[in-house]
Amino acid sequence: MKRPLVIKNARIVTPYRLIEGDLHVAKDGKIDSVNRLGSTFPTGAMVLDVGFSHVAPGFIDLHLHGAGGADFMDGTPESFETAAKTHLSHGTTTMMPTTLSGPMDEMERTLKAYRVAKDFPGMPNLIGIHLEGPYFAQAQRGAQDPNYIKHPDPNEYLPLLDAYPEIRRWSLAPELPGALGMGRELVKRGIIAAIAHTDTDYDMVLQAVEQGFGLLTHMYSGMSGVFRRNAYRHAGVIEAGYLIDDLPVEVIADGKHLPISLLRLIHKMKGVANMCLVSDSLRATGLGEGEFLLGAHGSGQRVIVEDGVAKLPDRTAFAGSVATAERLVRTMCVDVGLPLTDAVRMMTVNPARVVGLQASKGKIAAGFDADLVVFDSNFVVEHVIVAGDLIAKLSERKGTL
Repeated sequence: MKRPLVIKNARIVTPYRLIEGDLHVAKDGKIDSVNRLGSTFPTGAMVLDVGFSHVAPGFIDLHLHGAGGADFMDGTPESFETAAKTHLSHGTTTMMPTTLSGPMDEMERTLKAYRVAKDFPGMPNLIGIHLEGPYFAQAQRGAQDPNYIKHPDPNEYLPLLDAYPEIRRWSLAPELPGALGMGRELVKRGIIAAIAHTDTDYDMVLQAVEQGFGLLTHMYSGMSGVFRRNAYRHAGVIEAGYLIDDLPVEVIADGKHLPISLLRLIHKMKGVANMCLVSDSLRATGLGEGEFLLGAHGSGQRVIVEDGVAKLPDRTAFAGSVATAERLVRTMCVDVGLPLTDAVRMMTVNPARVVGLQASKGKIAAGFDADLVVFDSNFVVEHVIVAGDLIAKLSERKGTL
């Protein structure tokens, strides 16, 4: 039988304000109440004194490929467990494992592995698969393997959608032949259609949004900016992201993919409410510098990790990040200069809303899931809690159970 949990002496990030107090979690894994310091707690409760570290909602990452030496495209339950638990130890309690452009049989193997791994004990919340590709513009493919880039084919994607309700999001280029029709099909099924790796213009993005596309994948990465056609300038996808006020955008806030000036510009133009921080992390996350594989063994591409980011071997482009969630929040606070509450919203409230989980996740309030992360003033994660269970205790410096 689970016991209630009391987190004492906390700086609670709701994430709309900071409250110094005690947080009570009920036996059912839901948040019971936020209370004043020194509050009384139920007999038999588990008590965690965090010594005035921050307690925030568990981070929600909608775009991540792997960590700890594993890539979700490896297609085994064990690879899911390794990558997911690595990110869990850094405060990500809810995540959307992401694929890459590759052979369809590898994508299916990944989907089947997800079905098994999501129910492993001690896991974060896996809320569905994000298929990134293979329906992209070659000119904006980035680190996606060009051998697998293609146009949408209903004879290919419809059977996949029918067989795997685990698909929660699909990123594609809306200008490709058949892409708008595919987007309508995704939306009809309740799947997020996201704009990604696209070389189109503002007008096409408008059409896509009108058809139900609801997210811009990793702002600035793999998308067109203002360009000339027959001497005339045209607004690209980047400008569309700014001009369509209510179109949320992903931001890889590792401090490498985008300079601080662009992070500030996105915040200035989109506001707090329409930014979702994502890691876009690779299998190399947590392993230091060196040479690694992007994607599955056998069909993946070689990448180099140096200077805190992954690059293509010729160093002409980035190839994903090695960031974890607390690094993203830290970048937005320390380098960009945002209040902690705003940075936490971008990693909790906003992604929860994008995926339709705003009634249960992303906030510290009565009745919400007790998915929580405890971190100190240097953004070092000390404890991680999922549904009221202490999953990872990462620092012995503060508090005892």
